[in-house]
Amino acid sequence: MELSVLQENLTRALSAVGRVASSRTQLPILNNILLRTDGNRLLVAAMNMEIASTQFVGAKITTPGAITIPARLVTDFVSSLPKGTIELQVKGTQLHLSSGKYSSVINGLGAEDFPELPVIEEDVAVRYSIAASDFKQAVSQTIVTTSNDATRPVLTGVYWHSHEGGLYLAGTDGYRLSERRLVKTTSEVAAIVPTTSLQEVLRTISDDIKEIEVLFDESQVRFRLDEAEVTSQLISGNFPPYRQLIPEKTDTHVLLPKNEFVRITKIAGLFARDSGGSVTIRADEDTKLLSLHSIASELGENTSEADAKITGGGTVTLNSRYLSEALSVLDGDNVSFSFSGKLAPTVLTADGKDVNYKHIIMPLKS
Repeated sequence: MELSVLQENLTRALSAVGRVASSRTQLPILNNILLRTDGNRLLVAAMNMEIASTQFVGAKITTPGAITIPARLVTDFVSSLPKGTIELQVKGTQLHLSSGKYSSVINGLGAEDFPELPVIEEDVAVRYSIAASDFKQAVSQTIVTTSNDATRPVLTGVYWHSHEGGLYLAGTDGYRLSERRLVKTTSEVAAIVPTTSLQEVLRTISDDIKEIEVLFDESQVRFRLDEAEVTSQLISGNFPPYRQLIPEKTDTHVLLPKNEFVRITKIAGLFARDSGGSVTIRADEDTKLLSLHSIASELGENTSEADAKITGGGTVTLNSRYLSEALSVLDGDNVSFSFSGKLAPTVLTADGKDVNYKHIIMPLKS
């Protein structure tokens, strides 16, 4: 294999796929990045047992071929070179790199030992085209409520599913729940995508990517971002029937500026660290005040208040971290907060702007 490629393009590709190369594997070759010519392009790829990441880079190909090389070393070396053209040449299982006054030889492994990259039958796959901005927002809003508990794998991903003519994303860890309606659809899909895979896609989205193509087959999903692709195994199992947790109506409705809600939640959370993050929220219809009260047994206590439009009234106790994280992904200037008594699920939505998103938090027993 012999070719030349621009340093900045190769650096971008190596940095993107190198995150996927696994050091915790029984297959040493998965520590490596695959370089393989593909027509007039260079394929740069890495994979672990869950995700495969590929990038195509424009190159001047003199001799086709392939090799795998240690991910961290080649990424660090190429990123340290000055901008300009890099010459790559494979001799046996060694990759010779040269650029101006810099040259290096990196020992690699034969590409024939690298596992086959995953294939999706595109003619039968369920396909969606989603604006990159909508994708980033929807994924960020739902991965925040997924679980890290490996003993319940179906909760460690986001549930992509069709429902009443829409494509929905949902995530839950058993204590909170988020649901986002993304696009209209006539296709049927029900798939759980690992949170780690979605985080990798978010990291791969650059400013110049305007649209993301998503393809599902029976066991995999592929995200295509211009010249980049991230392919992931799906999580097997049945996602819980989460919609039964979303209240159809609530007794207490609170509307207030998001920045005020964020501020009083942050302050209350400072005093809630020693009590499991527990803050008591009181909505007073008469005074039109929403108050958050928290107690730190050794440090003191705090009550923070904000003016709000309140219908009904009552008290509920929530985890302050869950509340802060919910507010961080709500898009809009005002927040609607609703609940019914001390034990029923609470509902947060962005007032008027993002009607496609709901965030549910289960109360703590006070």
